Amino acid sequence: MSHGAVETARRLTSSQLGRRERVIDAKERENGMSSLHQVFLSTIHEQRTLGRVGGPAHQRLMAIQTTFADDVEVLNYALTLEHLEAAFYQMTGDYDLGTDPYGNSINDYAVLAGEHETAHVDTLTAVITELGGEPVAAAEYDFGVTDAASFLATAAIMENLGVSAYDGAGQFIMNADLLTAAGSIVAVEARHAAYLNAVTGESPFPAAFETPLTPDEVLEAATPFFVPAS
Repeated sequence: MSHGAVETARRLTSSQLGRRERVIDAKERENGMSSLHQVFLSTIHEQRTLGRVGGPAHQRLMAIQTTFADDVEVLNYALTLEHLEAAFYQMTGDYDLGTDPYGNSINDYAVLAGEHETAHVDTLTAVITELGGEPVAAAEYDFGVTDAASFLATAAIMENLGVSAYDGAGQFIMNADLLTAAGSIVAVEARHAAYLNAVTGESPFPAAFETPLTPDEVLEAATPFFVPAS
């Protein structure tokens, strides 16, 4: 691994959220677990029947399946998901998301989350290039958002998906510097997910341990957002 790639990766570890995460006093669901994933999987099942699959980025996810040839493939897998999230937050200004229970503008926090996702895209792209790989490009997406409520619900879904995707893929990273850098990304994704869970009425921390998802499971969950290739 080149010195430039190491330094680029290390830059990820120095990036932190601008504000310290507030302690959220939220009542746990009766079963102690968020219903978010169950709702998402149900939605996925309905949308997949519409044939909303295809495109180069989706093909990249499909080809990866449950194995990775090298660190570049793992990083491109992460980059595919970061492109998805960064594109989503570009819609923030289209909706009035209101204020959270603490009087903060949700739009302001959503803009900040979008800036984080764009920073992840830029850094992952740079690292992949430094390693001699070809960064995957952004795809065309359809998020199915129609109003503020569906925007926030979809944002929560994607952030929770991102956390589980990183947790599931971390085992395949061979380079220690890259593993540390990926850890610094997933920590920020988890902060986003906790906040969005809270503002959508879910527990911000529904379990003591996160549930990793395999690439196959992430593919199943992300497929509805990709516009079919023409």
